[in-house]
Amino acid sequence: MVVAGEIDMPICRLLQGAGFGPEAVNAMTTAFEDALRELKLTDRADPLTEIVARKIIEAGELGERDPERLREIALRSIRK
Repeated sequence: MVVAGEIDMPICRLLQGAGFGPEAVNAMTTAFEDALRELKLTDRADPLTEIVARKIIEAGELGERDPERLREIALRSIRK
């Protein structure tokens, strides 16, 4: 879930005005947080966090709404 004050997270910034509903936004932010945790990324200014966010949003634009699959799609893409 998007919490007030977290708008500086790359995924929140990229989702602004994107037209996704609350359920999709929640799925993508959950996937984003889980992916960062798995990658051990704590610095939200790290350029890799934006890459993770973009990969998750790309999958979301194609209709994926499962947070686990969204996370795996992003992780697979980064690990290539």
